[in-house]
Amino acid sequence: MTSDHGAAGPASTALLTDHYEFTMLRAALHSGAAQRRAVFEVFARHLPHGRRYGVVAGTGRLLDALRQFRFGPAELDFLLRAGAADQATAGYLESYAFTGDIWGYAEGDCYFPGSPILVVEGTFAEAVVLETVVLSILNHDCAIASAASRMVTAAGDRPLIEMGSRRTHEMAAVASARAAYIAGFATTSNLRAGHDYGVPTAGTSAHAFTLVHGSERDAFAAQLDALGPGTTLLVDTYDVAGAVRTAVELAGPNLGAVRIDSGDLPVVARQVRGLLDWMGAAKTRIVLTGDLDEYSIAALAAAPVDGYGVGTSLVTGSGAPTAALVYKLVARGNGDCGPLPPVAKRSVGKPGRGGRKWALRRRDGAGTAVAEVVTTQPPEPGPGDRPLLRPLVRGGEIVGGEPLAAARSRHREAVAELPPHALKLSRGYPAIPTVFRPGGEEV
Repeated sequence: MTSDHGAAGPASTALLTDHYEFTMLRAALHSGAAQRRAVFEVFARHLPHGRRYGVVAGTGRLLDALRQFRFGPAELDFLLRAGAADQATAGYLESYAFTGDIWGYAEGDCYFPGSPILVVEGTFAEAVVLETVVLSILNHDCAIASAASRMVTAAGDRPLIEMGSRRTHEMAAVASARAAYIAGFATTSNLRAGHDYGVPTAGTSAHAFTLVHGSERDAFAAQLDALGPGTTLLVDTYDVAGAVRTAVELAGPNLGAVRIDSGDLPVVARQVRGLLDWMGAAKTRIVLTGDLDEYSIAALAAAPVDGYGVGTSLVTGSGAPTAALVYKLVARGNGDCGPLPPVAKRSVGKPGRGGRKWALRRRDGAGTAVAEVVTTQPPEPGPGDRPLLRPLVRGGEIVGGEPLAAARSRHREAVAELPPHALKLSRGYPAIPTVFRPGGEEV
């Protein structure tokens, strides 16, 4: 990859931010507050309406972005020309590198209202300029993963393919595929996600492929000749029943799968299953696509279906395209080395909770989660409690990187410990309450 200013190497992420971060930085450098010790936290005041849990995703992408959060000559020149920085601010940014600590919930874990999913400790100057990039990554990826998790639950044992690349920004499509894979999707159609993150890729064909050939038979024959009988044929361009007959006649009983993208899907799926079985293609799978979401997937539970493809609903968070996360200052120093006093705003409707937070998930004797306990002192976990914050950055060094497979496995375990009602698609309250305690001794 080449940066915008021509130097080889990864592009800087430093301008993936808002102008107001530099307004604050410039004024803080002038007042002397820039070097005050500070703690910022990322949390959601509430879950999307009716949702029962959220899913942490984007942590790995955030750590990658932090590595490249540097201000080179091109970035500094732009900030000066745009009036976002003066010479003193540019001088500070020229050597910028985050040297503090970051703690966070592990990627793939669940979160609830008030969960401190990210804790950033450093100087005010170092931490404040990270706000926008932190929130843009986490708000998007947590929203997608939370929707994807609901879809995986609705699908049961049937695999899901993420196929929303054509319905969102090209780079959001890559992030969406990664987040969906963490939450349990089996594959993605997005090749960049496969290249960058190792997400397994898969794809069929579009109606255009059928239409460009002289007939459906010609199109199927061409695909089978090129890809073999294990391929998936799209059978709803003209007449579904006729297409299925043609497909099995050409491929034989070992045809891999047929895809249905339109019509009354439960009815059509049953008709196709009967026809496939009658023609001896009992092992041929049926994949359904076409504006599916968690609710329509759940409605297909009794249909003879082997998998689903989800696009638009997935990449738009199924009605909740942001996780509504915020990045708030909760503690700041007074110039000494003592404990950081809590700070919190008192805005009407948006009050804060001051003090650096810690969190654990309380579980009963059966291992089922019963509460999210948030404290302002490191708690003493009980026998069934699971501490939630882990180090991601220590003294500026990234220490929390991990394979994507670890986050995917963690998500399965995190969902498994939730109470059964957490998996309902009907509107409800968060699956477990968030309990705030001022200290960590009695939780």
